[in-house]
Amino acid sequence: MGSIVTAHDVEYIEIYTSDQRKTTDYFVSGMGFQEEARCRTGALESILLRRQEIQLVITSGPGTADFLAAHGDGIADIAFACEDPLAAHQGALAAGGRDLTSGNPAGPAVSGFGAVRHTLLKRSAGRPQGLPPGRDWVTSPKDAAQAGTTTELRLLDHIAVCLDAGTLHDTVRYYMDGFGFEQYSSEYVAVGEQAMDSIVVRSPSSGITFTIIEPDSTKKPGQIDEFLERNGGPGVQHLAFLVDEIIPAVVEFETRGIEFLQTPGTYYDALAERIDNLDETITDLRKTNVLADRDEWGYLLQLFTRSPFERRTLFFELIQRHGAQGFGSSNIRALYEAVERARAANS
Repeated sequence: MGSIVTAHDVEYIEIYTSDQRKTTDYFVSGMGFQEEARCRTGALESILLRRQEIQLVITSGPGTADFLAAHGDGIADIAFACEDPLAAHQGALAAGGRDLTSGNPAGPAVSGFGAVRHTLLKRSAGRPQGLPPGRDWVTSPKDAAQAGTTTELRLLDHIAVCLDAGTLHDTVRYYMDGFGFEQYSSEYVAVGEQAMDSIVVRSPSSGITFTIIEPDSTKKPGQIDEFLERNGGPGVQHLAFLVDEIIPAVVEFETRGIEFLQTPGTYYDALAERIDNLDETITDLRKTNVLADRDEWGYLLQLFTRSPFERRTLFFELIQRHGAQGFGSSNIRALYEAVERARAANS
């Protein structure tokens, strides 16, 4: 456990994009986010989107050029809500973070992983969010065309992070020592000739959860290596949104233009042997490509979107929890085995 507790929630996530209109439409039309405000700050133009307690800042402009050239569209800032931002800032610097406050309009900021920074904002736990400070926001008029979906995104379940091989444990130590996070779980996943190591850390409040992954460099390159190459280094691989009922959510989001990954039919042929007593039928899961996984506490259902961005880096997850506290790591192996079964059947 970290020596101090300095961050308790994700205040907002800022996405740098080369096409602000298209990215905003993806979340508003596709996922039912509401546009709350707009602003221009120096060489940056930002749009604030909100759904329940999830806040996204969609930013474009000349000030994003270097980031976009190096990494493509993706997450540049995960802002933390803190009881005492200055103490959080000092704690992170003492743990080895770099000071990124200069030029940051919102206030104190420190390095995270790769090119991702953490802006540190004052908000007590349990208090409502406000507009991110340091910017001249103009509240957007409410538009009937922005009507939300019937699917409710309840909260940000977790953030998946990909790192260079050999940096996992130092990064975990940074978040524990610098922000008071706790290690929640760890797992080594091997599939065929590929493998990855992962550690989950979260704030004591459970308001921030990072699933941090590195590839095993002694194995053949896999999907994490591919992400790192396309992203130009470490970064956020996906955001996971918690939903109450994933099957109708997938159906609705697809009608709104969100594209999800397809699951091999052979995955469902073996699902009943892997997981019993599902409330949902395997037929319904098969129709919607939804994946299932079980741990000692229960089971979960999940499905990943295709990345809407040119470099195919950042994507999104819908997750429904029936007691399960894990993150679906067994599905990595199950999908690999399904593909192998399909390949063998067609050979």
